[in-house]
Order: sequence, then C-alpha cells, then structure tokens
Amino acid sequence: MQNIVILTGAGLSAESGLGTFRDQHGLWTKYDLNDVATPEGFARNPALVHDFYNARRANCLGASPNAAHAALARLQRAAPDRVCLVTQNVDDLLERAGAVDVVHMHGQLNRALCADCGHRWDAPQVMAPSAPCPACARAATRPDIVWFGEYPYHLDRIDRALMRADLFVAIGTSGNVYPAAGFVQQAAAAGAATLELNLEASATAALFEDTRLGPASQIVPAWVAEVLAHWGG
Repeated sequence: MQNIVILTGAGLSAESGLGTFRDQHGLWTKYDLNDVATPEGFARNPALVHDFYNARRANCLGASPNAAHAALARLQRAAPDRVCLVTQNVDDLLERAGAVDVVHMHGQLNRALCADCGHRWDAPQVMAPSAPCPACARAATRPDIVWFGEYPYHLDRIDRALMRADLFVAIGTSGNVYPAAGFVQQAAAAGAATLELNLEASATAALFEDTRLGPASQIVPAWVAEVLAHWGG
C-alpha cells in the first residue's frame, strides 16, 4: 500500500461555490489583495479585512462538500496512516466530508488568532477589530489565515510527508503559489510518482508524470475508485 500525499487547492472547492482568485466575478474581484490579504493591509484598516473574511466565512458556511471532497475523505478513511491530506484552502469542506487531521498550510476561516499573544480559538461567524482575545484581552483579533508575505503553517510536517511519499497528487492547484508549487519537485526528488488532477493544466503541469483534466467532482472520485480497487477496498 502506497504512502500518498495529496495537495488540494481552490479548484477542489470551486464546484461547492467557493470562488478562486481567478474568478471573473467572485468575491476577490471586489477587493485589492494588498488591502485584505496582507499584514500591512490589516494594520491600515482592520475593519475592512474583517468585513472581507466575514463575507468569506459566510460563503463557506453556506457551502457543502462536493463529490471530490467526499472521495478524498473516503480514501483517507481506507488508509488513515498512508494518506496525508494537505490543503491550501481555508475552508473546512474536507472535514465536513469526513476527513480528519487535514494539514491546513494557509490557516482556516473558522479559526481566530491574536496578533499580540498568538492565542488561537474557534472564530465566531462575525469578527470585529474590537473583539478581545480570550487569553490576553487585547483587541488584536485577526483571522487565523496565512496572508501574503507570511510563512505557511506546518511546512516541517509537509516536508516529512513528502520525503516518505510513494505518490504525490496535486488537485485543483494553479501551480503559481510557492512553496506549494514546489512540492511536486520535492516529491519527485524523493522518488515519488506524481499526478496532477485539474480542470486545466497548471503552471507546473510539465513537472508531473501524469495529468488528468476535468471537473474535480468527476476526475477525483474516478481516481480514488482506481486506488481503492488496487488496494482491494
């Protein structure tokens, strides 16, 4: 049975109604990323940043997992010690589909972070700059999201998983955001086979041994079914 590391991006959740950076009419087009997705933007106008993430949180709460989320959760349940799910997404749709221990390298919409003391807690649906930290009581509450210019979470854990991987699979990723875009090279250097599942070829598609294109809700369940059949499950 293989050790599989799966990296998921915005394309996994797009069919659930959660937009990507590149959607022409999505939430992202209404904001300047420098204003709502950087530490500097938060320092300038925390109310604007909270408004943006409150809207994203409401969008997420109204969404449901699609067939691709369910398939990945099914695969993980079949071999929890062999399947590592890493996501660039900040939604919780994998968890709601039944996945556990998902590695959220860019943080989570449903978590809050104190910018002063570093305490983390479950975020309310609506957050505001005046909300005090439960630990230090300072009004320094921010979304527990990795913004542009900040260091992604859990990279040591991801590196260890890539070193042990027999297969690395990227699903719904653009190949434009580092360090995640470099995971395929790390995995290949460690001897893993590599596969991309995407709606259209990513910027790093040429680095993968195999690429399958189509909607995530179709190609991900089909691939999972192949793996489970090979495992005899």
